[in-house]
Amino acid sequence: MAKFLRGGKVVIILQGRYAGKKAVIVKHFDEGTKERPYPHAVVAGIERYPLKVTKAMTQKKVAARSHVKPFIKVVNYAHLMPTRYSLELEEIKSAVTAETFQEPTQRAVAKKAIRASLEKRYVAGKNKWFFTKLRF
Repeated sequence: MAKFLRGGKVVIILQGRYAGKKAVIVKHFDEGTKERPYPHAVVAGIERYPLKVTKAMTQKKVAARSHVKPFIKVVNYAHLMPTRYSLELEEIKSAVTAETFQEPTQRAVAKKAIRASLEKRYVAGKNKWFFTKLRF
């Protein structure tokens, strides 16, 4: 079977708290690990999407509505639906390490780095589909 769940692939979370949210695969484990003996991936996604912005809005209001709330999570492949889209994720990859999930403070630091990266990408106008909420 072809391996298509690779780093940078945009996926949709199907189960759990973040069901219906878009995420990008940061690290993949096709064979599993000792702690998790099933195929899984570390994903970084958007918990709260940015709001609509119009020309009439002030810069302050645009900045406030452009906020992104990220999440990072280890997800079983069975709970991921791949899309045709992909992202470049050098900045996100450097923020998420193996120790990120050990302590809540490290997780918070990683989330801040991911948030800054995603907001910068959103303001630049890249990957518009990734920053729109799924309507279903």
